[in-house]
Amino acid sequence: MENQDTASLVRSKTDIVDVIGKRIPLIARGKNYFGICPFHDDDNPSLCVSREKQIYTCFSCHATGNVFTFIMNYEHKDFYDALKYLADEVGVEVKGRKKKTTTNTKYAKYYSCYEFCEGYFQNNLHTKVGKLARDYLKSRNLDDKVIKEFKIGLSLENDNDLTNLLTKKGYTLADLNSWGLSVNNYDIYKDRIMFPLFDITGSPVGFSGRIYKDIDQNKYLNTRETVVFKKGLLLYNYHKAQEECRKTHSIIIMEGFMDVIRAWTIGIKNTVALMGTALTTDQIKLIKRLSNQVILCLDGDSPGQKAALLNGELMLKEKIEVKVVSIPDNDDPDSYILKHGKESFERLLENALLFSDYKMNNLKRNTNFKSIEEKTEYINEVLKEISLLDDEIRIEIMLKKLAKDAEIGYNTLEKRFMKLKTVNKEQVIKMQNKPIIRKNKYQKAIEQLIYSMITNGENIQLVEKERLIFPDEKIRLLINEINYYYRKYGNINIADFYTYVSDKKELVEILNTILACDYQDEIKEKELQEYFDVIRENSMNLEIKRLQKKIEEEADPIEQAKISERIRKLRIGEL
Repeated sequence: MENQDTASLVRSKTDIVDVIGKRIPLIARGKNYFGICPFHDDDNPSLCVSREKQIYTCFSCHATGNVFTFIMNYEHKDFYDALKYLADEVGVEVKGRKKKTTTNTKYAKYYSCYEFCEGYFQNNLHTKVGKLARDYLKSRNLDDKVIKEFKIGLSLENDNDLTNLLTKKGYTLADLNSWGLSVNNYDIYKDRIMFPLFDITGSPVGFSGRIYKDIDQNKYLNTRETVVFKKGLLLYNYHKAQEECRKTHSIIIMEGFMDVIRAWTIGIKNTVALMGTALTTDQIKLIKRLSNQVILCLDGDSPGQKAALLNGELMLKEKIEVKVVSIPDNDDPDSYILKHGKESFERLLENALLFSDYKMNNLKRNTNFKSIEEKTEYINEVLKEISLLDDEIRIEIMLKKLAKDAEIGYNTLEKRFMKLKTVNKEQVIKMQNKPIIRKNKYQKAIEQLIYSMITNGENIQLVEKERLIFPDEKIRLLINEINYYYRKYGNINIADFYTYVSDKKELVEILNTILACDYQDEIKEKELQEYFDVIRENSMNLEIKRLQKKIEEEADPIEQAKISERIRKLRIGEL
C-alpha cells in the first residue's frame, strides 16, 4: 500500500470519533459511540465507532473500516484524496502529486472533454462577443466574482464552433452526439449563457444553457442524460454546499440555479437546487449525508407549493425533519432577495414552518368551509396529519386549534383522533432483521484467531509456531499479509492494517466480516490452543474426505488398503 508510513502517521494523529462525529451525530454508549449509518437507509443507530480501535462497523449493512475508508465512502474520495484531506487537517505533509481521479476512470475522455468545454465557455464570455452576455449578467446583479465562482460561460452563436474545435482535438462526432454536446453533428448550445453542472465531487458533467436575448426559445436548455450525467443522482451546487451544510447542520433546497447563486451572494451557502420536480431516492440519500434538517425554499407560486408538498412527503418518509419557507407574492428566492435584501430573506428562513403546519395551512387555504363535504374532508386530512405526530403537547394544541377553526366539538375530534392513532400503530411494519448467518465452529475459530492476531502481535508468533494448514486460499493470503506486516513494522493494530490491505478487495471483505462480529479482544493461551485444535480437526476431516474419495476412484485393492491405513492413522493422531 502506497503512503503506508504517512497514512499511519496521519491515522495516529486523527481521532475517528471526531471525524465521523462532525458528519453524523454520535451518542456515547459505554466505551463506543453510535450513530445513524450513512451508508444505508438506517432508522436506528446501527453504526458503532470505536475510539480504542479507531474503526467503525455498521451492525446492519456491515459497512466497516477506518478513518480513511469512512472519508472515502462518505465524501466520495479516493484513498490519496482522503489521505491528503486528513493530513491537511492534522498538519502532515503528503509528498507526491496525483492527477485528478477522473483521468483514471472508464469515462476519462468524457470528463476531460467537459472540463475543456467548461473553460472554453468561460473564455467566450470574456471576449468581445461576450459583452452582451456580460451586460445581461450585470443587469441581474451578478458580478465578476460570482461569475468566476460558479464558472459561468457563454456558447457562441455559430452552430458548429464547439463541435469543430472538439473534433480537431481528437473527439469523435459519435462521442459528442452521445455526450450531449452536439446533435446531428452540430452544437446543441448556441448563444446561451452556460451554467456548468457538477457531480458530487466537483467535476463538470453537464450544462444548463440560458437565453439572454429576447428570442422565442425555451429559457433553459439542459444536457440530456448521458452515461455520466444522471439528473436523479445529482443536486446543483452539492459539491460546494457540503462543508457549510455540516457547519450549519441544515440544508436549504431551492428550485433553480439562480436561486442558489443569489443566496450565495448574500452569504447563504448551505443551498442546493433540484434537478427536476421531485427528489429521487438517490438525491434524498445525498441530502441525508449532509444533514437531517432540511428547509424547502421553493418558488412561491402554485407549482412551487405543489413541489414543496410532494418533496416534503418524500423526505418525511426518510425520517428527515422538514421545514418550508413561504415566499410571498409568488416570488422565487432570487427575485425576493433582489427586491427585499438579505435581512428580509433571513427572516423568511427563520420563520420557516414545520412541514405538517405548512401542509395543514395549505389544506385550509384550499377548503371551502361552506361546503360540508369539503369541510369534512379537511377535518379528516388534518386529523391524519396530527395522528402522525409524537409530541403530546403539540397534538393537544393542534386539536384545539382545529376544533376552533372547523367549529366542531373537541371531544368529537379527540375520539376520531384516537381511532386514527390506533390504526397507525397497527399499520407500522416492523423492520425485519437480516437472516442470521450461522457459522460453524471452524469458521468461528479461524475468525477469532485472525482477530486476535490483528489486535495482539504476540499471538502472530504463536500462530506461526503451530504451522497450521488453512485450506481457504484467501484466508492463507490474509494471514500471510498479517505476518508480513508485523515483521516489517514490528507492531500491528486494526486501523493501520486495514489501510495496508485496503487495495486488496478480497482480503478487505474477509476483514470486514471479522470486524463486524463481536469477537474477544483478549484471549488466553488456553483458548488459543482450543482454536488450534479446531483448525487441525477441520484439516484432518478434509484430508479424510479427500482420501475416502480416492479409495472410491482406486481400483487396486492393495492401494485401497494403504489409503485406508492412512485414514486410520489420521483418526488416531499418528500422522
